[in-house]
Amino acid sequence: MHELSLCESIARAVTREAGGRRVSSVRLRIGALRQVVPDTLVYCWSITSRGPVLDGSVLEIDYVPAAVECRDCGTLSELSRFTLSCSGCGGTAVTVVSGEEMLIVSIDVAEAPEASAIPPA
Repeated sequence: MHELSLCESIARAVTREAGGRRVSSVRLRIGALRQVVPDTLVYCWSITSRGPVLDGSVLEIDYVPAAVECRDCGTLSELSRFTLSCSGCGGTAVTVVSGEEMLIVSIDVAEAPEASAIPPA
């Protein structure tokens, strides 16, 4: 289950960027070719998002289907299975145009840092 290690990395990056402010939601864009199970990722987020900054935050996932563009006929095809071929001509000279994404798109944070997240002076 690599989703747990992904969530741990996402949590570290989000915590760093939040600067001590409480995070209410994190939006990700994940492509189908990344082989991430969205429901498992959300579950793992509930485990890794504990602590004053991330507790109660929601992970929102925009799942991007895989698509290819044929270099021979120019057809743009969404992949329904993991066969890299053109749905127009059947050719295999294709370029992946979506489905490889894995991005933190946005982080919604409170305006002021959490008191428990600020180190004592």
